[in-house]
Amino acid sequence: MNKPSLLKEQILNHLLTQLNQKAETAKTAIQSAKESRNNNTKSSAGDKFETGREMMQMEIDKNEAQLGKALKLKSELLQINIQKRCEKVEFGSLVFTSEGIYFISIGIGKLIVNNDPYFAISLASPIGKLLHNKVVGDKIQFQKREFEINYIV
Repeated sequence: MNKPSLLKEQILNHLLTQLNQKAETAKTAIQSAKESRNNNTKSSAGDKFETGREMMQMEIDKNEAQLGKALKLKSELLQINIQKRCEKVEFGSLVFTSEGIYFISIGIGKLIVNNDPYFAISLASPIGKLLHNKVVGDKIQFQKREFEINYIV
């Protein structure tokens, strides 16, 4: 079954692209805020100058946190071996259920790849915890619905 592992690779690449875009956006915002902070000249209204610089620093800190999160999630994704065939639901599994297809990786949520919906979830999420270590044929109950595991890649 080569197609499911190709699909797994496409979903992984989609997630990496999203994280790269978030990282670049954060880097651009950091650079812009630093330039704005550094170009802010001191006026006779010293308090206004300090308030402006402090606001720019808060913006830099916020974007640095977003950049750090994106890079951490990217690092986690890069640990996935897309060639590995999973016999049970674990980190890196692509899980086909009666209620949707789940990529057990990072908690991004719903994404569209090749015009089809998938869910990138972490093992720490409520459904991730229920799916963890399950095998084909197992069933779980989630939000008053029954999910059956049909296939795992």
